[in-house]
Amino acid sequence: MGDGPTRDALVATAGETIARGSKSFSLASRLFDRPVRERAWLLYAWCRHCDDLSDGQTLGHGMSRVQDAQQRLSLIRVGTERALAGEPAGELPFDALRIVAAESRIPDRFIRDHVAGFELDAQDWRPRSEADMIRYCYHAAGAVGCMMAVVMGLSPDDEETLGRASDLGIAFQLANIARDLMDDDAAGRCYLPVEWLVEMDVPPGQHMKPQYRDRMAVLARRIERLVDSYERSAREGAKALPFRSRWAVLTATGIYGDIAREVARRGASAWDRRVVISRRRKLGWVAKGWLQARRG
Repeated sequence: MGDGPTRDALVATAGETIARGSKSFSLASRLFDRPVRERAWLLYAWCRHCDDLSDGQTLGHGMSRVQDAQQRLSLIRVGTERALAGEPAGELPFDALRIVAAESRIPDRFIRDHVAGFELDAQDWRPRSEADMIRYCYHAAGAVGCMMAVVMGLSPDDEETLGRASDLGIAFQLANIARDLMDDDAAGRCYLPVEWLVEMDVPPGQHMKPQYRDRMAVLARRIERLVDSYERSAREGAKALPFRSRWAVLTATGIYGDIAREVARRGASAWDRRVVISRRRKLGWVAKGWLQARRG
């Protein structure tokens, strides 16, 4: 790595990034064995940086409207392609990607599929149908699920299990969509299908107005059912993973599923304050994930 930071230094900084950027993922990642944990942190550092750059935020907080979306997208593309070519970048996120992609032999297609999600955001894209929304969820998180599966040792040729890993990422992103409707709206974004809004007689762009909250609660329950379906698929796929990876995945699955369930439970008041899963509930999922993983 020349005069740049050592791998250990990059891992340490990536570990700090995940601890600050996602308490849920940080907790679940500590259930991996050390090699997988370190690589998961490195991959997260790249994902987090790209997401923050695209959304004008810091460590997942403070999303804002960006005026230079295409310039930001270019930075993501160029840094990512250099990492895939094995070129040192001198920037933690892209050097982290370079290392984890090489060590785990992550197929380039998954990395580029994830970047395609940022391209959609830069184009101010909106989903028209449920299938469009699911396609976006694949790019935003399903592709990351595939990358993580490879990091955990899954063969890139195991298409069936990779599909289950993608389903896990899709479930996570659907939970995020339900939880973040208000924040996304403030940033000029909406990931609910236009067809859903038309069906509920909600004018596009007006969906977070107080008079439509009850209707949004109906759609939140619809998302919850989708999350449940994708979560069940992911749990089946987890059976192909080594015990500690299976434990981590099942723990994260439960925590993120609880986000969607809590949004649905709160009904029209779901967006009065951000849904947060308590540490106690998260630790409960650590225990339940262990029991589920033991059962295979």
